[in-house]
Amino acid sequence: MPRLVIAAPASGSGKTTVTTGLIAALRRRGRRVAPFKVGPDYIDPGYHRLAADRPGRNLDPVLVGEQRICPLFAHGAAGADIAVIEGVMGLFDGRTGAAGFGSTAHVATLLDAPVLLVVDARGQGRSLAALLHGFRGYDPAVRIAGVLLNQVGSIRHEQVLRDACAEIGLPVFGALGRTDTVHLPSRHLGLVPAAEHGGPARQAVAAMAALVTRSVDLDEVQRLADTAPALATRPWDPAAEIGGARQDGARKDTVDGPVLAVAGGAAFTFGYQEQAELFAAAGARVELVDPLRDESLPDGTAAVVLPGGFPEQHAADLSANTALRDTVATFARSGGVVHAECGGLLYLVRELDGHPMAGVLDATAAMRPTLTLGYRDAVAAGDSVPHRAGERITGHEFHRTQVMPGAGDHPAWHWRDSAGEHVTEGFSVGRVHASYLHTHAAAHPETISRLVTAAGAVLSGGAR
Repeated sequence: MPRLVIAAPASGSGKTTVTTGLIAALRRRGRRVAPFKVGPDYIDPGYHRLAADRPGRNLDPVLVGEQRICPLFAHGAAGADIAVIEGVMGLFDGRTGAAGFGSTAHVATLLDAPVLLVVDARGQGRSLAALLHGFRGYDPAVRIAGVLLNQVGSIRHEQVLRDACAEIGLPVFGALGRTDTVHLPSRHLGLVPAAEHGGPARQAVAAMAALVTRSVDLDEVQRLADTAPALATRPWDPAAEIGGARQDGARKDTVDGPVLAVAGGAAFTFGYQEQAELFAAAGARVELVDPLRDESLPDGTAAVVLPGGFPEQHAADLSANTALRDTVATFARSGGVVHAECGGLLYLVRELDGHPMAGVLDATAAMRPTLTLGYRDAVAAGDSVPHRAGERITGHEFHRTQVMPGAGDHPAWHWRDSAGEHVTEGFSVGRVHASYLHTHAAAHPETISRLVTAAGAVLSGGAR
């Protein structure tokens, strides 16, 4: 599979603009492009999806283990002509204290893929040669094959930069002018998701495609991607994963399988494609429900899944839909299976920034000025539908809200923070499991098997 990685020396260099524009430009040329993002990002893959017209997928060794990166890549790239992988942060930035584990460089090495380095050229001159020399020599296993110059100020500036790259033998694949910047809307956690941005998101992707088409040598990019050698790996297979995790007896019948109501719409946009594929492999029927618009759960709902997103941006409208809030509360209190992550957790509390929510959990939530961010090595605090007490899982937190639990709640997780202090987090109440932790189901297919099995018990009338 032809493939290449788009990386940068630091965050904010323009990786998302270049990657999204490149995906869309190649697609305009008739190429079937498989888009990927390194790390636990949910927002960039939404723009990749618009550009490629196929799911944007994540490659995160911290969440899924480095042994799954190549199989997940092969699965996600099936049927494509070329794969474009957007990096995360700076090229060598990975999990804190883990010597680059989970970095763009780590993933590029696992995939044996060439790297194009996007450089923010503002304030750069001949000294760019020293920067590139340092990056290229830092880890010989990472094949930095060329440069994409971004934020170039003038024709003369571009020539100075090209001369600097030539000094150390790194080819320039394109130069994007400073006045050509495509602006995407941002807020407290980064870019506004494409699903919320609607028509303007599509217009932005079109603008990025036009920018890359006129600024980047697409023929040379294709030739570079073609240099990636064949990968000796077997594609990840959700059916095989569920088959191996079926110790709890999850159903196989997709016709009569349990209905999972999965929240979507503008308020709940965070999710990994592999979770939906595992649900299907386990025999569930996924029905999307938009808590901003839909007033009832789908007929026959046996479990409610609330993924992450930005409910805090839509709190008033979510609160105004009292019919669905009451339905979800009744479902949960009658013993229904409910699984929620991050934004989904906020929907289940009594109140979010003063707006009534579903009230399934005796807790309130509010925005706060500080960002909570990072990987967590968590241990299940007790038995729940998806987890067993003592099981270990690596998840990721990314939020600016704080949940204030009421008395007597049972936490979902506990872990040690960077200072070694004991932390408890989330809620495990009856058949409800809710937490700030984002997890990747490909690393723990047994959690999907257990959830669908429990939902199947609801379907058969033996659950509640």
